[in-house]
Amino acid sequence: MLKELLRPEIKELITQRRWGDLRQFFETEKWPIPDIADLLLSLEKPDRVLLFRALSRGMASEVFSFLEPSQQSSLLQELTDEESRSLLASLSPDDRTLLLEELPGPLTQRLLTLLPYEELKEARWLLGYPEGSVGRLMTPDYVAVRADWEVGQALEHIRKVGKDSETINIIYVTDEQGRLLDDIELRRLVIANPQSKVSEIMDHSFVSVLANADREEAVSLVQKYDLYALPVVDSDGILLGIVTVDDILDVAQDEATEDFHKTAAVAPIKVSYREASVWLLFKRRIGWLAGLAFADLISSGVIATFEATLRRTIALAFFMPLLVDSGGNGGSQVATLMIRALATGDVKLNEWISPFLKEILVGLLLAVAMGILGWGFGIFRGGLAIGAVVGLSMGAIILFSNLIGFSLPFILAKLGVDPAVASSPLITSLADGGGLAIYFIIARMVLGG
Repeated sequence: MLKELLRPEIKELITQRRWGDLRQFFETEKWPIPDIADLLLSLEKPDRVLLFRALSRGMASEVFSFLEPSQQSSLLQELTDEESRSLLASLSPDDRTLLLEELPGPLTQRLLTLLPYEELKEARWLLGYPEGSVGRLMTPDYVAVRADWEVGQALEHIRKVGKDSETINIIYVTDEQGRLLDDIELRRLVIANPQSKVSEIMDHSFVSVLANADREEAVSLVQKYDLYALPVVDSDGILLGIVTVDDILDVAQDEATEDFHKTAAVAPIKVSYREASVWLLFKRRIGWLAGLAFADLISSGVIATFEATLRRTIALAFFMPLLVDSGGNGGSQVATLMIRALATGDVKLNEWISPFLKEILVGLLLAVAMGILGWGFGIFRGGLAIGAVVGLSMGAIILFSNLIGFSLPFILAKLGVDPAVASSPLITSLADGGGLAIYFIIARMVLGG
């Protein structure tokens, strides 16, 4: 890679303390920020700090925002108070809030004391919103104009304050109290008659989100309406800030990662796998494994109950793995579809009847197809009677598992629990116990005893 080829030259510049040459090197070569961050992390701690200090203020804040929270914490502890103050001042409010809420308490308090009074009030205000809310995600750096302004006056205002804004692609229109009235694309202002009123190009059609709303709602709105930025308001409609698409992408990635963890029966891990310790990984996984072990006792209890039936017809044991695995797989399929549909809003919680009827039909078709397959396997290994037992059991288990896999995400969501908890291991454990009961009941009915 490029950084590996140039690393000796950079080392030499650091050793010789040629800070001006080092800064010019990065700016001239136009290195991507992720590459600079990777290079920074590849150096020993003393050289890492020296290299970071050599970066321009703007480049340093961009590189810092790219680092993991634990890496940011480690770097901040090596910087002087003045360097930390400068770095905090250069971060955008949303990046600063994200940093402060991830750092250890004592370090957060130290950094808060370094902020100027106005920025300190802003940081504490943003940190006052519930964790996971849109308020923690938003930035108050936006451009707003008044409806009664002329377009030319609005453009002049944008030129004055736009350089400090997170984005100027969208301009917000507010009244005297700061209540959001509309959002307007910058190009509409640029091509409008300078003497026209801003109100003349307003369409009063905009999408906003409450500051206390869950950040997943912001992700959903940005995706649904294809927005560059989403305005954040309070209960009175006062414009508080905006959430930009780059922050939304980060949230979407975090939420997807969390759902992946849950569907694999792993408690969500807030740090990257590389940063996670052995003890953290153990704690996040042992709870689910222990809980599922207790759930699997259902299967053991069913086998014990029908021990006599199993002893009389030992051939039934051959098909237990086939049946329980098929049931678990079928349940996991529909659970995955429902969890994703609920997460994306494709299926609403109160609109379950239509997908329920659809899954009944799908389940019946799958039950018939898998029942025929199981019947063939049963005849091949155990004769006609066993074939009938296996075929009927396979069909009934598939239908049962399909209903369990469909219902559980809706039930959990109704109870206020994340539907992703209805993970494949949980569905499999429930389907195993129910499937074995169905299998032995049918066996007893067909074979007698």
